[in-house]
Amino acid sequence: MIAPPTEALIREVGPRDGFQNEPEIISTDDKVAIIDKLTATGLSRIEITSFVRPDVIPQLADGAEVLSRVQRREGVSFSVLIPNRRGLENALAQRERIDEISVFLSASETHNMKNVNRTIGQSLAELTGVVGDARKDGLRCVAVISTSFGCPYEGHVDPERVFEIAGALAEAGASEIGFGDTTGMANPLQVGEFFPLAENALPDVQLTAHFHNTRGQGLANVLAALWAGCTSFESSFGELGGCPVPPGSTGNVATEDVVSMLEEMGVSTGIDLPALVECSREMQERLGRRLTSHVLTAGPVEWADKA
Repeated sequence: MIAPPTEALIREVGPRDGFQNEPEIISTDDKVAIIDKLTATGLSRIEITSFVRPDVIPQLADGAEVLSRVQRREGVSFSVLIPNRRGLENALAQRERIDEISVFLSASETHNMKNVNRTIGQSLAELTGVVGDARKDGLRCVAVISTSFGCPYEGHVDPERVFEIAGALAEAGASEIGFGDTTGMANPLQVGEFFPLAENALPDVQLTAHFHNTRGQGLANVLAALWAGCTSFESSFGELGGCPVPPGSTGNVATEDVVSMLEEMGVSTGIDLPALVECSREMQERLGRRLTSHVLTAGPVEWADKA
């Protein structure tokens, strides 16, 4: 077995991907307080919000206010999710608060239509322009491709289709491509085969894995991606989040679970695990319900011989 990498990068998406899935509106004060705590954990990248229509995702209607109020901390990059050109215009109104943007679309026509009411071609036509304009303003651009590992409506998704979409976004100026297991359909063998192909197809692009724990395979898929050469991951503290299309696609893989596993393997994340767990514990109290990450329940590993 080859040695694992010595470092891995984690982008925290809970304040956007996690919060937007909550049925009860979280107060702006609570959002700001939790994000400020997250910035103190050693996380170097945090997705703060998304500039979407408030009638589509009411939970993120206060995105501009949240972005304006959270404390900037040296070494922490703030990103926002951009659904379209209007979203980019709203983001640029707070350009000094943003370091990077993310755009998204699906690798399957059916999921893309159900999610954003557009064909893949229509989404690509707009998003490539959005990426180009964002780059002109000096923003780093991440493109996330949902259903990269399978679609609940269409079944198997050909990796070549995923790489074709990724190539178009990279050519437009995206310096990072995120591959999303949006409804938790990936398995470790599939993931292990996927990333070497992705690296070959996109040699000059940062590759990021975004797994959901819908069917309990989130950490196994993280490990498979790691062994396949991927060292960049998106995750959500407390295992918050999921995908509303279709219902039941719950749970991004928990950031604290990923950090715990990687650090125990000797892969440095630069993240203070107890501080991160405290963020999930506080979020649990604010939501008034139990969150599902394993480390939140069991606590970080405490070795007797290190006491």
